[in-house]
Amino acid sequence: MLTSLAIGTEVRPAYRSFRVAVRRVERIAPSFVRVTFTGDDLGLFGTAGLDQRVKVVLPLPDDLVATGDGFASFPTDDDWYTRWRELPEARRNTFRTYTVRAVRPADREVDIDFVLHGETGPASRWVARAHAGDEAVLIGPDERSTGRELGIDWRPGEVDTVLLAGDETAAPAICSILGALPRTATGCAFIEVPTAGDVLDVDAPAGVSVRWLPRGERATHGDRLVPAVRDGVARLMIAPGETVDLDAEDGADDPDADLLWDVPEGRSLDGGVYAWVAGEASVVKSIRRYLVSEAGLDRRRVAFMGYWRLGRAELD
Repeated sequence: MLTSLAIGTEVRPAYRSFRVAVRRVERIAPSFVRVTFTGDDLGLFGTAGLDQRVKVVLPLPDDLVATGDGFASFPTDDDWYTRWRELPEARRNTFRTYTVRAVRPADREVDIDFVLHGETGPASRWVARAHAGDEAVLIGPDERSTGRELGIDWRPGEVDTVLLAGDETAAPAICSILGALPRTATGCAFIEVPTAGDVLDVDAPAGVSVRWLPRGERATHGDRLVPAVRDGVARLMIAPGETVDLDAEDGADDPDADLLWDVPEGRSLDGGVYAWVAGEASVVKSIRRYLVSEAGLDRRRVAFMGYWRLGRAELD
């Protein structure tokens, strides 16, 4: 259940539902589609940005046929998730988690970038057919709430160097973070994508190198990302003359090796390196194990998120 937070004498949920419609659909790369949503209430949609997570709720076909409203069954009060869980399975709208790419309150618009992966998931199927006028529901932050930063996992504090790594599902979040970094920031970002055409526009500081890693048809998730991160970390963290065993056994002395998602409260860890890793769960775990167990990075300096798991539509 989402917690409601008070502002003055009013109580507002940190997250709430926004009824929206598709305004534009733009194919920005072979594997990415940007959907611009519009809605009367989006002038109040949260603008905290970074890697803030939101839900995109898809219409229920049976409701659309029976009532003309694909969200007739969807609960929209503060405790929407509990009530949604109580519905019969056939009455539950499907939803998926995404990162907001841009918010324009004055225009009442929100952009979300979707990854296309064929008919393998409901959101990919929906966005492949989406056109202007299609309705949806966004569960996102209320700009007026003191909890407007809920769902942001980028919490580095005042660090010297940043390291970001992820696959195509993390690309929108990484691009958003890079655009929000201080222009004096230094570090590197590694983004594995399906094809060479999937390189997206990114506004990174001059001191942060961005490497796009096309996977190609024959490689599997992580084949390009994991070695690139290992090489990048060696360059970032190892002083001249030092060595590190890049082939040591993953997770050998990591007591948290079974974790799939961990976002330490890193704001108090000033200086040094801060790492943010997201994407397919097993790849993320491998990178995290390397950072902590082999490269010796304090686990409080590593935020990692298993956005999805190979062979499953969405992490439970």
